[in-house]
Amino acid sequence: MQIVVFETMENAKEENVIVLDFLPNGYPFDDRPMYMKTPIAQALGKEHFVLLELVPKKGVHLQPFEEVYIGEGKRDKVHHIVGKLAMSKLTRTAKSELQFAVKDIVKKNEKKFVDFFNSAMPLSTRMHQIELLPGVGKKHMWEIINARDEKPFESLEDIKKRVKLMPDPEKVVIRRILQELEGNEKHRLFVDVM
Repeated sequence: MQIVVFETMENAKEENVIVLDFLPNGYPFDDRPMYMKTPIAQALGKEHFVLLELVPKKGVHLQPFEEVYIGEGKRDKVHHIVGKLAMSKLTRTAKSELQFAVKDIVKKNEKKFVDFFNSAMPLSTRMHQIELLPGVGKKHMWEIINARDEKPFESLEDIKKRVKLMPDPEKVVIRRILQELEGNEKHRLFVDVM
């Protein structure tokens, strides 16, 4: 049984994305004639970390790290969303930008991740959601639970100060998100993947 902390992520919709790569002439391996190719952008959703392939509007050139609206309303820069992307389909540029984009999202949404530490639940009698974080075992898990029971955490820095020998919580969350994006994790804490 899989428990999701924040909300059900089935069919999660992204409102805004961060562009990881823009290919004005489409994919290089696309062997259709040039006039049939469309520009493509690879992007990361800011809310659910969904990797998406987008087609920009005619004449629009997107920049890596640019934030773009893709929600239900009128879109200024995106014509349509092709669909979700597997991490293995990202271009070399997109892969290199991914870690920076994830780090930026975690920093700007720190409260969301602090809330995870404050409300994470057991998955079973033997496993806790906190233990799914890289470098966090049973000992750290119990220290986190005991510290949050005394007083909820206020920031990622607060977790670092109050839990002895805890790996940097920000880096731990970023590593977990990147692992989930690879698609090999049984349980998802932060990412809605294919």
